[in-house]
Amino acid sequence: QVQLVESGGGLVQAGGSLRLSCAASGRTFSSYGAGWFRQGPEKEREFVAAISWHGLWTNYADSVKGRFTISRDNGKNTVDLQMNSLQPEDTGTYYCAQHKGIVAGTRINDYIYWGQGTQVTVSS
Repeated sequence: QVQLVESGGGLVQAGGSLRLSCAASGRTFSSYGAGWFRQGPEKEREFVAAISWHGLWTNYADSVKGRFTISRDNGKNTVDLQMNSLQPEDTGTYYCAQHKGIVAGTRINDYIYWGQGTQVTVSS
């Protein structure tokens, strides 16, 4: 059983920054791709960013390219999301997840383990 715990969410003004962290319980987490997804009010959960098992390949949603950076530290079993230049449309619950394979996948149905989520609110 894989356990993922997100942290780092909060309230920030537009233009500000937050860094989200995801801590995994098992060492095998480092052998799989990982991703961040978000869900705003009355919206479907959407892809934000992903990273391959070795951290060398990444993918980003067009809406966050140039502003968000995903990274991982396999020694610590963590995956982070640095969010800069935040805008109100970035508001939502952010989830980290483990991919079923090794790649930086963008499809939500390819992720099999999920954290509980952390709330990000961006005010104007």
